[in-house]
Amino acid sequence: MERALLLSVLAVFSALSAVALWQHGYWGIFEPLFRSSAGAQVLADIVIALGLAIVWMVHDARATGRTVWPFVVVTLAVGSFGPLLYLLTRPRTPVAA
Repeated sequence: MERALLLSVLAVFSALSAVALWQHGYWGIFEPLFRSSAGAQVLADIVIALGLAIVWMVHDARATGRTVWPFVVVTLAVGSFGPLLYLLTRPRTPVAA
């Protein structure tokens, strides 16, 4: 169930991102965020959230013996795709009772 949800989110987010890139280009996605303080707040929120996701991925990767740097690079380059892919490729662990 969890994996199906992650795949669904990744698929919908990928489609939305593809449409945005096609219509506006890479810079065009970010341009509205620099036009007002409201846009700047949204950009700051995204940067903080992705920064926290990177910190979590690094700690989780150390605990599970995984290589995290490809996911960090993807996160820095294209945002939420990095954490989503990290979670999709994370080994399943048994749930403690």
